[in-house]
Amino acid sequence: MKTYSAKPGEIGRRWFVMNADGEVLGRLATRAAHVIRGKHKPPFTPHTDVGDFVVVVNAEKVKLTGNKLDRKQFRRHTGYPGGLVEIPYRRLLATHPERAIEQAVWGMLPKGRLGRQLRHKLKVYKGTEHPHTSQKPEPLGVNGPIPVYVDPPPPRKPRKPKEPKTAAAKQAPKAARKKAAPKKSTAKKKTSPRKSGARKAKES
Repeated sequence: MKTYSAKPGEIGRRWFVMNADGEVLGRLATRAAHVIRGKHKPPFTPHTDVGDFVVVVNAEKVKLTGNKLDRKQFRRHTGYPGGLVEIPYRRLLATHPERAIEQAVWGMLPKGRLGRQLRHKLKVYKGTEHPHTSQKPEPLGVNGPIPVYVDPPPPRKPRKPKEPKTAAAKQAPKAARKKAAPKKSTAKKKTSPRKSGARKAKES
């Protein structure tokens, strides 16, 4: 029996929305990474993107257990020598709460080309509004089963084949170019005759 290996075009994609209000950061991140990776689907393939999209709202209301709000540090680097910046999570959730969830989920995804591709499937927003209503995302909680959708995406409409050009149509643009091209002037430029006196003076 051959081992089945899924291909990206054979697996359908769905959108889920998660509410971070009152949820623990680690529990929320593991759930989002599990869905983005596609591990809840039977045809899961480790080296292929078969997961779904996850939208997280109310990022500023996520919780951290214990005293991690003040002890846990969010680290980033500016790219310059000595540019390490450390911010406590209490300050981070007040200024940029999206970064806290993004870093937690990205750390649970594979590193490399596949991981960079999966990063784009996570959308985190501050507040309850998000611009993905047209995708009709389904609500997803931290606990409970995850809906599984494996149906392939609908086929695209085939493009209309281009009509072959006739011999007259091919010659038409060439004739138009010849008419539009300006004619080169055949008149010779007038050259000023050299003065004989100046030439004799140089020779002498």
